Amino acid sequence: MNRKDQHADLANAFFQAGPNDFDLIRLVHTGFPEMALAETDLTTEILDTKLTAPFFINAMTGGSDMTRELNHKLATVAKATGLMMATGSVSAALKDPTTADSFTIVRETYPEGFLVANIGAGSSVTDAQRAVDLFEANALQVHVNVPQELVMPEGDRDFRGWLSKIEAIIHHVSVPVIVKEVGFGMSRETVQDLVNIGASAIDVSGRGGTSFTQIENARRPQQELAYLQDFGQSTPESLLEALEVPQIFDLIASGGIRNAYDIYKALLLGARACGVSGKILHTVRNQGIEAGIQLVEGWKKQLRMLMTLTGQKNLVDLRHVPLVFSGSLLEWCENRSIDIRKYSLREPS
Repeated sequence: MNRKDQHADLANAFFQAGPNDFDLIRLVHTGFPEMALAETDLTTEILDTKLTAPFFINAMTGGSDMTRELNHKLATVAKATGLMMATGSVSAALKDPTTADSFTIVRETYPEGFLVANIGAGSSVTDAQRAVDLFEANALQVHVNVPQELVMPEGDRDFRGWLSKIEAIIHHVSVPVIVKEVGFGMSRETVQDLVNIGASAIDVSGRGGTSFTQIENARRPQQELAYLQDFGQSTPESLLEALEVPQIFDLIASGGIRNAYDIYKALLLGARACGVSGKILHTVRNQGIEAGIQLVEGWKKQLRMLMTLTGQKNLVDLRHVPLVFSGSLLEWCENRSIDIRKYSLREPS
């Protein structure tokens, strides 16, 4: 079976919307929000582009006939709901042009959409631009995935020069660049490294959703690396780490987003937008396009409710909603010297 098909099948099979670190975040209730639900505004801005909702369909798939159909369905949902959408890694099409239509179908389906191409951190500027040009992408994701590569039977084993290659891509491709993990999260040190090379948008993509070490281990004959299934930092941990770095970049959250409440908590932790993969893939693949559309529209309505619940008319400044952490998330903050009082004692707006 094609590796991309295996990834899609295993991601669907392993999907579970179980507990994760978003459950360790509580909102402090305010009795008097002093606003009406009709006053809420869901728009946000990343990459100097206004999005009509603070979440988007994140990178998933492409590179085969089966994934072409999946990308068509996902793009149909994105078009119907006005969401930004990213494809999976375009490297497959650069190596085998016969698979290009599994990516170009996204632009064909959603010609007016804000679409994002995806390529690996070890890629050249030339290949990065080719990925953008393939379907006239509006932006480019550069994914960082060392654990996945090491567990992948046929994965890369040499990661020298990745940071300098990302820097070259940031400064020389024709569209804005998002540097993205693939479910292993980021520390403040990693975020600082990216800021130092000029990254203007960073997706911390933490542990809690699709595990690519789990997927790749399932493809190994002995499946001996199961202990790496939960490797890395969770999305809330990664957001808290990123907030320790001066905010001169667009902070994006993905990994383990199960519902509108997770999206809102990520926004309260500083994210400008959230990428969603597993939940939408599972919904569209198992229940169909209409179910995917209903899921997205339902999340929009729930976000408006959550904003009203906390007295927030827009998403420009959510630093006034106090948050309380517990369990392993609190332990992470204590061990990493993150001052939790600046979250729990936030002043009302």
